[in-house]
Amino acid sequence: MTETAAPLVAPADAEVPRPRRPALSPSRASDFKHCPLLYRFRAIDRLPETPTPVQVRGIVVHAVLEELFGLPAEERLPDRAHDLVAPAWRRVREERPELAELFGAEDDGQAVASWLASTGELLDGYFRLEDPRLVQPEARELLVETELGSGVLLRGYIDRLDAAPTGELRVVDYKSGTAPREFNEAKALFQMKFYAVVLWRLRGVVPRQLRLMYLADRQSLTYTPDEAELARFERTLDAIWQAILKAGKTGDFRPNPGRLCDWCSHKERCPAFGGTPPEYPGWPEPDAGEESAVDRAD
Repeated sequence: MTETAAPLVAPADAEVPRPRRPALSPSRASDFKHCPLLYRFRAIDRLPETPTPVQVRGIVVHAVLEELFGLPAEERLPDRAHDLVAPAWRRVREERPELAELFGAEDDGQAVASWLASTGELLDGYFRLEDPRLVQPEARELLVETELGSGVLLRGYIDRLDAAPTGELRVVDYKSGTAPREFNEAKALFQMKFYAVVLWRLRGVVPRQLRLMYLADRQSLTYTPDEAELARFERTLDAIWQAILKAGKTGDFRPNPGRLCDWCSHKERCPAFGGTPPEYPGWPEPDAGEESAVDRAD
């Protein structure tokens, strides 16, 4: 008796995992602009980076604000936000067990208590900038994705999206640090313009306002884009992606030494400082565009 060959095609109702296409995120685009080798280390080699207490504090603050807006408007009060800090920290630790040693095995609890108190101070900064009882977001931690006409796929997470009854959109991003000096505003707005382009292409609407909320010094940076500007920025993103693809074919991601190198987690691997990068693994499949929680909270 001849055996029946196994089918080469899965049944129509079977869930076949499909890899996500390589995409460009605002953090990875910024990495490549700043230092192509840093982009490679993060997006292609995916080398681990140990977050600092300051970075993890930003993750916790974002988690608290996301949960705060899930409450009825009348409950969005400072004391309620402070009550959410410790549970949010526990959830973050459960999701990333390695963070349990963030303060060292010898910590007696005082460092954690002080750190949690500083998280509460950032939340106090938020309430100085806005009354959340008066805001009803359309979405929180919103994953947005669109493909431009050139073929580049854009992907990112928006902290909060507000929509007016008239259809106007406001993109809000929380920053746990301090507001940038004037000459760094363009760099700060890069991420927000990225989101504006995605929303423009997804909905056909240019966001009315882009708002960065800096909780440490309780300042806001607001910007109103226009369609012509977003069209130019779209071309910039396409150029960045084409440069990434060109480098990806050969692995020629060159370092760009600068003043921020002393804070880079990969300085010891950088040839600009006598280091040796790992062997190039080739262009990643499926995805070179994912952002981490640290990216979104920074």
